[in-house]
Amino acid sequence: MHQDRELVEERIARELHERVLALVELDRRPLVVTAGPTPDEQAPFEVGTRWGPPWATTWFTFRGELPAEWTGRRVEALLDLGFHPDAAGFQCEGLIVDDEGRPVQGIHPRRMHHRVDSVPGPVTIRLEAASNPSFPQFRPSPLGSPATAGNEPLYRLRRAELLLVDGEAESLAHDLDVLDGLMRTFADDDPRRARFRHVLATALDRLPDLDAMNAILRPLLERGAADGTHRIVATGHAHIDTAWLWPTSEAARKCTRTFASAVRLMGEHTDYRFACSQAQQYAWIEERHPDLFSRISEAVAGGQWEPVGGMWVEADMNLPSGESLARQIVYGQRYFESRFGRRCTEVWIPDVFGYPASMPQLYAAGGMHRFVTQKLSWNTTNRLPHHTFWWEGLDGTRVLTHFPPVDTYNAEITPAEVVRSARRFLDAAWSDWSLMPFGHGDGGGGPTREMLERARRLADVDGSPQVELGTPSRFFEHVEREADAGAPVPVWRGELYFETHRGTLTSQFRTKAGNRRCERLLREVELWSATLGRPADLDRLWQAVLTQQFHDIIPGSSIAWVHDDAERVHADVAAELERLLADLFAEVVPAGPHIVNAAGVDRDEIVEVDGAASRVRVAANGIAAFTPLPIDDPVSVGDGWLENGALRVRWDESGALTSILDRPIDRELLPTGTRGAVLELAPDHPVRYDAWDVESWTPDLGEPLLRPESIEVVDAGPASGAVRVVHRFGGSTAVVTCSLRAGSARLDIDVELDWQHAEHLLSMRFPLDVRADTAACDIQFGHVRRPTHPSNSWDAAKFEVCAHRYVDLSEPSFGVAVLNDGRYGHGLLDGGVRVSLARAARYPDPDADRGTHTARLALFPHGPGLDGVIDEAQRFTTPLRVVRGTVPETAPAPVVTVTGAGVELDAVKLADDGSGDLVVRLHEALGDRTGIAVEAHRPITGAARCDLLEDPVADVGVSDGSCRLTVRPFELVTLRLTLGIARGG
Repeated sequence: MHQDRELVEERIARELHERVLALVELDRRPLVVTAGPTPDEQAPFEVGTRWGPPWATTWFTFRGELPAEWTGRRVEALLDLGFHPDAAGFQCEGLIVDDEGRPVQGIHPRRMHHRVDSVPGPVTIRLEAASNPSFPQFRPSPLGSPATAGNEPLYRLRRAELLLVDGEAESLAHDLDVLDGLMRTFADDDPRRARFRHVLATALDRLPDLDAMNAILRPLLERGAADGTHRIVATGHAHIDTAWLWPTSEAARKCTRTFASAVRLMGEHTDYRFACSQAQQYAWIEERHPDLFSRISEAVAGGQWEPVGGMWVEADMNLPSGESLARQIVYGQRYFESRFGRRCTEVWIPDVFGYPASMPQLYAAGGMHRFVTQKLSWNTTNRLPHHTFWWEGLDGTRVLTHFPPVDTYNAEITPAEVVRSARRFLDAAWSDWSLMPFGHGDGGGGPTREMLERARRLADVDGSPQVELGTPSRFFEHVEREADAGAPVPVWRGELYFETHRGTLTSQFRTKAGNRRCERLLREVELWSATLGRPADLDRLWQAVLTQQFHDIIPGSSIAWVHDDAERVHADVAAELERLLADLFAEVVPAGPHIVNAAGVDRDEIVEVDGAASRVRVAANGIAAFTPLPIDDPVSVGDGWLENGALRVRWDESGALTSILDRPIDRELLPTGTRGAVLELAPDHPVRYDAWDVESWTPDLGEPLLRPESIEVVDAGPASGAVRVVHRFGGSTAVVTCSLRAGSARLDIDVELDWQHAEHLLSMRFPLDVRADTAACDIQFGHVRRPTHPSNSWDAAKFEVCAHRYVDLSEPSFGVAVLNDGRYGHGLLDGGVRVSLARAARYPDPDADRGTHTARLALFPHGPGLDGVIDEAQRFTTPLRVVRGTVPETAPAPVVTVTGAGVELDAVKLADDGSGDLVVRLHEALGDRTGIAVEAHRPITGAARCDLLEDPVADVGVSDGSCRLTVRPFELVTLRLTLGIARGG
């Protein structure tokens, strides 16, 4: 008989939701509600009443009576706090606690039910509710700070009831839901769609006879998947941002609610597996809720809960220093090992905004040879050609990498998702397996009972990939077996550039500057502590800084509260580190003024001592008495020019540079007719994500600032010369100072900025007369070469790229580097280098970046190679200190000296195990194979290469108190040195 296909399918959907689901609730009883600011301060509260000013906590108590006729049957409390239906999280949340205040289960938009004991008598449920705001995307909102959020209640308690649940009807609803979902994945002309439609309609004809309906549906559910079908390992997960649209303090509470729900669900579904990253989040639970942490530990031991990621937080990969990322792994892996007896084997950072080419080596050095992310599925221009592949880094290290083809870390295991995953999977020619992280994140409460029921039905059914619940380790074991059997696993070499969210390289630059300052100070304290031979207890300070490197904090994409907290943390950490340094200098620096050099390169520079500029010399990692040297290359200043023996710089009435001449070779740096060091102001209106994105056309809209308020020579030599240019534009002011020091080929450019613009990008542009197809960009533990021309879509997409301390354009015999100390976004596609200085997005922080800031840039011409650039970048970003000590002895020798071209020191510290061994981390930065020699201030009696956690991997030969080794191109090396008695001691 003829049937209308579309009408029948519409009938199936409506009857499932309106008639079948109605059978699940057999009966209901209202709960009596009281509420107040604490568990003990409560008053009667009616359902339908508004509650919860922004960021407040309200305690609810729900009381009811369970009827005798419900005894032994399934009873649940339904608690709807006023959730809006369009998001699984990002709004109010609740936590049910027991009589002693211990976490029991979270209450969220898609987890409103709480199972109660079906024993006749009184029922009491205590709930802590957080009225976290829901933010309107892309619209400025005052809700991001308690100071501006107001006090109006945000939510209305919608339901509070006891329900009697029909488990058979619920199971039938799950059957219908899965079969209906599968039916809709088939093409219209697929015979299976017609068969499924007919069976579902026939079953619905028998409503409400559940047994008859089950009998009709059972054959479809029992027909297994076809041979060779795709296989999916579904792993429970709840991606919880350590801060974003909430501060870290609220993230800790989100973790409590979600983790409690995860453990509770494990008791109901023994096949359920949950993967969870971020040691910081575990530490919060351990400190605040030891009972819940104990239950998590039991789940880990039982194999249901798998710690993943091996990092302190899911950090941004672009912005932290290499040493910071090493410590992310050290602190993460040590935490997991100390609490659970295991280290993680896979890096888990699914939501991070790009992955530098040096990361595979770093991950492997931390014991992780597997890597999971999905963020590059957001690319706006190009799609990577693989989902499972070897990712090969700068040095040749490979990690087995997987991009889940479901293209989300918040899957719900719907038939549409699993079928789409199989269809999208790009590596089916050699692999049968993919991973599906499922669960509501960011306050959604993680996996739900409904997801697990769908997984059980999709385990082996016709028309669907086969789904098994498992861990990320289980997935990788399947793929590794395929690789071991000879499968042709593809290889991707180089960075995994993220083709969106480029604005995060610049947004909230106070947060970025505070991070870089703390990184430098931590390195200094470790260096001088090692020099003294005294361990520095920096765990708390390191962890505070690492937490702020989370991938929505340091990128600048959070609400105002988050960045206010970050700036406070950075200021507090920096102040404490400066106090520690002062104490160390009191014990290590001799009497009188001394020059302290924490950089790993020798210095011969101009410094200011007692108000006078003097030339000094000091060794790498060294301390030298202040001994002024002759200034043999003085700076001269004239009308519109300044020069020394290395450079002659000219400027015009616009304040911009019109000529920069490399005097020894008589070569002009700027193309004819151009201006350098020009500030450009462009309207900045991203299409989608305000704080996250910069569009390709935005820099092209920039207008140069060429009408200064004043131009003034502020230093006329001979030790240094400087010109200051003041620009006022709109409500903002920029003071640009170009300075040249005696004996230096580096032109420093300082920008003091009072930034009051909204939705604008401020850049500084350097056109350079250098013919180079690629630019060398400094990244953690090396450099990458990026295109200077948009010749194809992959090159064109890199219109804004990350660089830490330098970008270099070079011909074989000559180059120019643009140095910076705290700016990361750079443009390379327009015949030079453009540095992004400031943005002013209005979402999610409507006042982002406003205020006073300082940017430090420099131009550095040089001869062949990058070795001089790397040394100068270290000098530029590690200022010399002038310290007056009190120690009667002479200055100590440098604690460590490394000899070898192109090798950079990353950390010098005492071993964490208290042995007194010296740990030296270094990397080859040029991409060359080189031999190095390592000496210490005491004879080296033993040496070993180590992993990041300072466990020895291979011995290194020692001869005459020093050690020599060969370092491969871009190799990261951690050395552990055992030192003998001081020479002459």
